[in-house]
Amino acid sequence: MITLNVRVIPRARKTECAGFRDDVLVVRIAAPPVEGAANDALIEFFSSSFRVPRRAVHIVGGDRGRQKRVAIEGVTREQMPWSRTS
Repeated sequence: MITLNVRVIPRARKTECAGFRDDVLVVRIAAPPVEGAANDALIEFFSSSFRVPRRAVHIVGGDRGRQKRVAIEGVTREQMPWSRTS
């Protein structure tokens, strides 16, 4: 299992990884931050990026803010599809 510090930018043009800033993964989310839509989109993004079921992705901190901690079961840091230099 890995745990990531994530900064979410809602209402982006498309959902994508925007690289790392200050050791925090920046993810642009197309969904608005209303009624959990951005959180659901973030979970779906990590689920498809790591090819794990949605139930393996958990927001363990910051579920109401832009700074979040996300735990992903069944993967290691070596399997991460983004590099810290992107």
